[in-house]
Amino acid sequence: MTVEQNVLQQHSQKHQQTLLNQLREVTGTTDVQLLQQALQVSNGDLAEAVAFLTEKNAKVPQQDETTYYQTSQVASDKYISVGSQADTNVIDLTGDDKDDLQRAIALSLEESNRAFRETGITDEEQAISRVLEASIAENKASLKRTHTEVWSDSPNPYDRKRIDTCPVGLKNVGNTCWFSAVIQSLFNLLEFQRLVLNYSPPARVHDLPRNQKEHRNLPFMQELRNLFSLMVGSKRKYVDPSRAVEILKDAFKSSESQQQDVSEFTHKLLDWLEDAFQMKAEEDREGEKPKNPMVELFYGRFLAVGVLEGKKFENTEMFGQYPLQVNGFKDLHECLEAAMIEGEIESLHSAENSARSGQEHWFTELPPVLTFELSRFEFNQALGRPEKIHNKLEFPSMLYMDRYMDRNRDITRIKREEIRRLKEHLTLLQQRLERYLSYGSGPKRFPLADVLQYAMEFASSKPVCTSPVEDIDSSAPPGGTTGQPLPPPSTAEQDSLPALETSGSPSGLSAAPAAAQQQRIPIHKPFTQSRLPPDLPMHPAPRHITEEELRVLEGCLHRWRSEVENDTRDLQGSINRIHRTIDLMYSDKSMMQVPYRLHAVLVHEGQANAGHYWAYIYDPHQRCWMKYNDISVTKSSWEELVRDSFGGYRNASAYCLMYINDKKPFLIEEEFDKETGQVLSGMDKLPPDLKQYVKEDNELFGKEIEEWDALQARKAQQEKLALATAAADASATASISTSSSSPQPMSIDSSPPDNTAPQQDPEYMEQPSPTNDSKHLQEDTERAISRAAAEQEERSPEALLNAAIKLEYARLLRFAQEDTPPENDYRLQHIIVYFIQNQAPKKILERTLLTQFADRNLAFDERCKSIMNVARAKLDLIKPDEVNMDEYEMWHQAYRNFRETTIFMMSGLELFQKTNYIEALMYLIYSYQYNKELLSKGLYRGHDEELLGYYRRECLLKLNEQAAAMFESGEEAEVSTGLGIMNELVVPCIPLLLIHDTERDLLAVEDMRNRWCSYLGQEMESNLQEKLTDFLPKLLDCSTEIKSFHDPPKLPAYSTLELSERFSRVMAALGRVPTEAR
Repeated sequence: MTVEQNVLQQHSQKHQQTLLNQLREVTGTTDVQLLQQALQVSNGDLAEAVAFLTEKNAKVPQQDETTYYQTSQVASDKYISVGSQADTNVIDLTGDDKDDLQRAIALSLEESNRAFRETGITDEEQAISRVLEASIAENKASLKRTHTEVWSDSPNPYDRKRIDTCPVGLKNVGNTCWFSAVIQSLFNLLEFQRLVLNYSPPARVHDLPRNQKEHRNLPFMQELRNLFSLMVGSKRKYVDPSRAVEILKDAFKSSESQQQDVSEFTHKLLDWLEDAFQMKAEEDREGEKPKNPMVELFYGRFLAVGVLEGKKFENTEMFGQYPLQVNGFKDLHECLEAAMIEGEIESLHSAENSARSGQEHWFTELPPVLTFELSRFEFNQALGRPEKIHNKLEFPSMLYMDRYMDRNRDITRIKREEIRRLKEHLTLLQQRLERYLSYGSGPKRFPLADVLQYAMEFASSKPVCTSPVEDIDSSAPPGGTTGQPLPPPSTAEQDSLPALETSGSPSGLSAAPAAAQQQRIPIHKPFTQSRLPPDLPMHPAPRHITEEELRVLEGCLHRWRSEVENDTRDLQGSINRIHRTIDLMYSDKSMMQVPYRLHAVLVHEGQANAGHYWAYIYDPHQRCWMKYNDISVTKSSWEELVRDSFGGYRNASAYCLMYINDKKPFLIEEEFDKETGQVLSGMDKLPPDLKQYVKEDNELFGKEIEEWDALQARKAQQEKLALATAAADASATASISTSSSSPQPMSIDSSPPDNTAPQQDPEYMEQPSPTNDSKHLQEDTERAISRAAAEQEERSPEALLNAAIKLEYARLLRFAQEDTPPENDYRLQHIIVYFIQNQAPKKILERTLLTQFADRNLAFDERCKSIMNVARAKLDLIKPDEVNMDEYEMWHQAYRNFRETTIFMMSGLELFQKTNYIEALMYLIYSYQYNKELLSKGLYRGHDEELLGYYRRECLLKLNEQAAAMFESGEEAEVSTGLGIMNELVVPCIPLLLIHDTERDLLAVEDMRNRWCSYLGQEMESNLQEKLTDFLPKLLDCSTEIKSFHDPPKLPAYSTLELSERFSRVMAALGRVPTEAR
């Protein structure tokens, strides 16, 4: 006997079946004998077994049916166990860790039994520990080295403060979105939540754990209790699960910087919980058979009914998470039907004992929480790597399991047979319908009814007696490319043409044949002419057809078309009736007694080797779906769930479905106080030890908020002191300047003494000197004064001021109402245009215009000076109750914001046009965000949102392309620079594209992700593969939470004239961009 045979015979059936499950999952091979042969050849090495199965020249051996169905062997040692329930006849359909299995086969049975007796843990887990000891230090160092500020907390604790009773999120502490998705799904099962929170460790282990399994499981249970208690009563928006994650990660071989598989993690988690509760159950029920609440909650049983070589068998087996294949099925029921029937089942319930083999699964007991694993990965043998299946798979919000129950076996078989018969008939009808809808013998097929209609249209067209090429004058072909060009008509001929065209008499047409000959034949121009010339036939037509022939032919074609349309309608009606019959096959009340409501959907986005997980969980109290995406918890909808979970849209699809028994409301019901009868919520749910734990954490967070408030108060005080000091210095400087200056004679420039401090004009209203770039404003003012003086009879300064203001307002009103191209934005040239377009109050307009005419820098002629003095006097006479200065300042601040947004936009577009995408990005990002805020207050308060969105999107795509090219170079410096661009610039900006959910932004994000996901499976150096694996989860993170961001760049100062001219140049240069961007 060989070593391989000896090892395989010594190990339990659990190890064999689990390894087969893993190999089937990786390679997609369903031939059990071939899988067993691969394991024997590879001596249990999973990698070698995969290589054996993927060899191009590997020959598939003939299947021996005696080894096909191992469940047919009734010996008790052939049953398969799950978790710690080794004494029950169960089967684990989920498989176990691949590394565990490889080492299990490599160890001898004696060594593993001895280790288990001494430590209480299996040989697989010991092998994992040995591997982790060598790698965990390096993995931790790698995490510290590769994580960027993208994952850092906001320094402001108010950004991390929980809002009311909003659910608490979980921080991603290093590619642990898989942990968050599963834990949130389980936490929102209130029965499971209660079991964990109220768990107390066995009394005998308080002093010293008796083996390593207890030493591992019990601390994990305590950390899980702590985590759940924080999720119940924390004042934080999200909490850190690091302690629980670190303990759990010790069960995995893969490095900490890699993604974990949801099904693998869930299986391990439930396995540990089962062990922990089993220890407690054994202590509480000494002498009785213990009941494990984890088993009762998550495990069910099914009956395997089969036929092997004509012999029938039945075995009862236990299951936890139920695996379903996705490929080739359109909905969940089809997956379940295929999973419940294996092999050829005709002989299972027939009178004849044939040699065919097969088996059916019938559920005898369903768990309260029914979990389906959707197998969305298959092994691509051509490429030699696993690939994700993105096919669409629908699933219902309410799932009725009656058709799969053993008690309904007979009626379900009848219905399945009826459905099989209906589908056969349906196939025949669809084939017949296809002959009508795709008629013809060539490569192009058309509906037969349309073919007959076209024939009828051809036959009834007006007959022509000439060839289609004979009526074209060869001397003047279309386009004038050949032949002699005709000379232009003379003046006399041109004069006579209208008369000829309007003349209706034949004599008029024959009176000037020469003129008609000289007229150019009209040419059909398909791109500039909307219809054909009148002398060109619309359709081909028969040359010769008699009325009798046409009458007979039209009669036949009409009759045939009616017959075809009737036949098509009948076939479509029959097909629809069969579809309805099939859909309603299980709709009677007797088959709707086992309802399971969808509780949670775990979604994976990405490819087979990397991706991001999040969960949709139903909140029965708010009656809505919630999206749990790491620290972000938001309200969602069934429509969003369908888009992200069914598959076929982007790279996201459901990976795990969690249904709960709708007839067991205790699963999601809140707990009631036994004395008061009121619902327990928040801290009242917690036992005393956890209340204290949460209270201490909340106090720490409260102190953090107090420290932040104190820090901000100190900063505000320092700023106030700095402003007061600056004001005092300025006052001292002004008094010294006044006392040192010699007395000046009174002039017309003198203004009345102000009772209040003078208002400082905004920068866009200031005119320091006539030589300043923005002197155009005072030139406009002087021009208005000159026109008023020319038109106004009364020459008093006040009359001239009123007339000039009216003229200036009329001019600006025309600008505000004018429809101009984007490069001529009059809002930048004058604040009044901005105010008019945004319907500012009249008092605001008047005061702003008075401020313009009160400018001290007007020309030094007596007229302008006198008008300036009158304007300043009017400003001083305006009472506080006449113009709300807070409102006035608010409008001017809004205009300053508009100018700043314009400068951000202009700077970003200039840098983009110079292909300086790195610097352009921040300007475009901030201009888009600020502009969106402006537009929320009014249509004319900002710029074109689509234009800014286009360039923001294009800038990110350009940077992504640059970074990808650097990564492809393989050079260390280039790779680091490229990943730096992605981590520091692109990745933080992706939530900004996702948050508004516009189609083009989503497509851009998808393009960026697809570019990097395309590297998966490609040959590359190990260090590049490690960096790619670490980077991809950050790129694939679908959270819309803005984790951290760069400060806005500093803006240069522009005068009004310079800003207008530069903006005009930039916008004019955009004429070369695609239409969608303009």
